[in-house]
Amino acid sequence: MSYRPVILIFLLGLLSFEIDGQGTVSGKVTDATSHESLPGVYVLFGKERGTATDNNGNYKFSADSGQYTITFRYIGYSDVIRTINVRPGESLELNVEMETATQSIGQVVISADRTEHRLSDLTVSVDLIKSDFLETNHITDAQELITKTPGIEVLDGQASIRGGSGFSYGVGSRVLALVDGLPLLSADAGSIRWQYLPVENISQVEIIKGASSVLYGSSALNGIISFRTADASNIPASSFFVETGFYGKPRDKNWVWWSTPRIFSTISFSHLRRINNTDLGASINLFTDNSYRKFNDEKLGKINLRLKHFNDKLKGLNYGINLTGGLTAKTDFLLWEDATYGALKQDTSSVSFLHGRYLAVDPFISYGRTGIFKHDIRMRIQSSGNRFPVKYQNNANTFSIYSEYQIWYKLSDFFSLTAGASETWNKIISNFFGDHQELNVAGFAQAEVKPAERLKLVTGMRLEQNILDSEPDKLVPVFRAGINWQAASYTYLRASFGQGYRYPSIAEKFASTTLGSVRIFPNPYIQPESGWSSEAGIKQGIMIGKITGQADLSVFFSQNKNMIEYLYALFEDPYTGIQDFGFQATNIEQSRVYGSEIELQLNRVSGELSTTLIGGYTFMYPVEFDPYTHHNKDIYLKYRRKHSAKLSMNFNWKSVYSEFSFYARSKTLNIDDIFTGPEADQLLPGFHDYWLTHNTGYFLMDFSLGYKFKRWFVLSLAVKNVTNTEYMGRPADIQPPRNFSLRLSGKMR
Repeated sequence: MSYRPVILIFLLGLLSFEIDGQGTVSGKVTDATSHESLPGVYVLFGKERGTATDNNGNYKFSADSGQYTITFRYIGYSDVIRTINVRPGESLELNVEMETATQSIGQVVISADRTEHRLSDLTVSVDLIKSDFLETNHITDAQELITKTPGIEVLDGQASIRGGSGFSYGVGSRVLALVDGLPLLSADAGSIRWQYLPVENISQVEIIKGASSVLYGSSALNGIISFRTADASNIPASSFFVETGFYGKPRDKNWVWWSTPRIFSTISFSHLRRINNTDLGASINLFTDNSYRKFNDEKLGKINLRLKHFNDKLKGLNYGINLTGGLTAKTDFLLWEDATYGALKQDTSSVSFLHGRYLAVDPFISYGRTGIFKHDIRMRIQSSGNRFPVKYQNNANTFSIYSEYQIWYKLSDFFSLTAGASETWNKIISNFFGDHQELNVAGFAQAEVKPAERLKLVTGMRLEQNILDSEPDKLVPVFRAGINWQAASYTYLRASFGQGYRYPSIAEKFASTTLGSVRIFPNPYIQPESGWSSEAGIKQGIMIGKITGQADLSVFFSQNKNMIEYLYALFEDPYTGIQDFGFQATNIEQSRVYGSEIELQLNRVSGELSTTLIGGYTFMYPVEFDPYTHHNKDIYLKYRRKHSAKLSMNFNWKSVYSEFSFYARSKTLNIDDIFTGPEADQLLPGFHDYWLTHNTGYFLMDFSLGYKFKRWFVLSLAVKNVTNTEYMGRPADIQPPRNFSLRLSGKMR
């Protein structure tokens, strides 16, 4: 007897059983209003599984029998979640209509209160920038990204939010930069390391406007700029872009010093994936800039590696490590040759070539239960160095360790508590600043109370102490309070008050050098600066027919004492006793800043055309005041403006997008006396007359156009400063003329 037919029948039966054990789910995703198909919608189901809709909005996947929760996710639309039961051999059809979300009002942010909250529920003003803004506008520099936000300006690396900061020559920062909740300031100068911020792998940027020292400590006196990197999902994702461009000629043809095009280029690649219970991420970015300014070229390379593991035995436990490293070779621009022919040429006496390195290792562990409690332990071990091949007396090496423990606990439906402690230890070895050790220790607590369904109260306190070279500063308490009330379905009222405190940086205390004709004096006796800020605002969601969006109106008032500014005068070197003219960090300004701000975001989808309008206007009145009479002196704070505005219009039609952006800023109200007096020409030849005729404010326009092809690839063109406006940041710092860039980018899932 032959057993082959029996075996064949048995195998066919097994195969039939296996096929019957699976089912098929398919369907179409459309816009709930226009009923147009939505391509590229993420369809997530099961563990580590997912797909996306095709160009016609269709999707299809096979799944074993059982119950599944399916999430449909698409930018600009509210998530749709459906639960289905798949039976063996069954073909299910699940069509979904997605509704456009009220733009940004329901977005989740972390930085404002250290835990996840909806944007509408916050008690402070927060601006949210998504990653697609960087891509559309060809932004590779974090400074450019921040400067294009209403009410914020970056002067030669130093950020000012709503007029809270001026310009202090690359040292000290009243704005704290964070990457995934960890600070990114240099240990010696206390400045933001813009070049090492991971813009190639950003999910969103959260900008908190106002004093944030209670939760984040010294250097958050004026606010927070928090960069959140993207997480892995069920679908592996790779993205890249290759970009090159060139600078056009400035409006003043006498300034053209080059005979060959000044070209800039960037290459970037990132990859995220989940393997079983482990998230992996890697990115690399290479940048080169042959600057439009002579002796201001730069080359930069940076890498980032991420590892995050979810423990499958203890639910809610995850741990991992992030590594970031970078190398740079550049020459910073300090002083021009003259205003007539050399405004884009650096005075050779101030040329200083720099080799920089940076390495950060960030281990972390987190354990929690959703909606109940969460423990976080995070560290940043950071090493950096600056080496000057010629001016070796400015060399510096720093090493720092930041560690933090935080607990969030929901004690009841109407009360939750966030508390923690942190320490920062810095060691500086420098020919420029001298050798120093610095320690900062702090504890913080914040309570959130919901006495009614639509009412939230927040109050918090921080105790902080700084110890420099074994000499302790006083123990400093700072406080904050806030309220948020949902007055209607899409109407949210808020008010907040927060104290701030900033301890001087090592550079502000001990920097002593000569840069060209500029002498910098140390000031070891400089005092910390402190202050407070308050705000009241309303956030209104908008849903009118096919138009969705939000409007936000706020008024603010801040006051600071012992504000640190660099002053040009006759100083005595505290170590040598020699007197000379130069700059020194000094406690001189008691300041007040009044103002108001309005921001608007609207989105409309009509057929295959999507239109987005984003605008903002900030009015500021930054003045000194007399602490004895409590009256304003009507002396404007240095390097501030009264008016700042932005308007951006984005159009998406099928595979084509375009964006027009307009920026306007009023004139600078006040600068250092050395730059406005007759002696200004000794420091910056021709500047006095140039400033009198050119400090009039400015208007800029940017334009971008892109085409999506082969589903995942985009070819785009960006033209920045279309009008070729001639404008300046800090004195002698002429900003880029009209420039053009072409980019090929891709996202593969």
